[in-house]
Amino acid sequence: MLIIGIAGGTGSGKSTVVRKIVESLGENEVVVLPQDSYYKDSSHVPVEERQNINFDHPDAFEWSLLAQHVADLRNGKCIEQPIYSYLTCTRQAETIHIEPREVIIIEGILALCDEELRNMMDLKVFVDADADERLIRVIQRDIIERGRTAEDVMKRYIGVLKPMHNQFIEPCKRYADLIVPEGGNNQVAIDILTMYVKKNLQ
Repeated sequence: MLIIGIAGGTGSGKSTVVRKIVESLGENEVVVLPQDSYYKDSSHVPVEERQNINFDHPDAFEWSLLAQHVADLRNGKCIEQPIYSYLTCTRQAETIHIEPREVIIIEGILALCDEELRNMMDLKVFVDADADERLIRVIQRDIIERGRTAEDVMKRYIGVLKPMHNQFIEPCKRYADLIVPEGGNNQVAIDILTMYVKKNLQ
């Protein structure tokens, strides 16, 4: 079994990199654990205060549960992956049943932030992208998927995303075994990544 961590800033192209790896290896070979699924449940927080949650801070995640789930999969056990709703900022009652596979990918902005989790990884990847490109992708995504206005997105970028990126996400680069510039557009890096995975699975 191979455990891979893929981190990088919001809108850097992590999901595209992951998708291309999954496509090249086949869905039956890979389990993807999105870090976003492991946000702490905020159902106890008053609804009007939930919009103030800082989703880009390490404290927003339930690291112990994510580490436990990775350990369980590594030991051949099935897990029930949480489902988190951005609309309500709560963990859903339903879960996703996940069975162990040859490759486990942990994907998220802070996937390389937690030392215990990092120590479980066989390969650590940081997806890098220009700050302006990331901002454009964040604006497009948050307006379409999360119902925010352009003004709200810009305000959040300046107040939260940019400072959190500089404080917590960017420093994780130093833990990476491989840095992928230009995110999902870097086919050479993705080919190298998939070749490494295939070689280590043989």
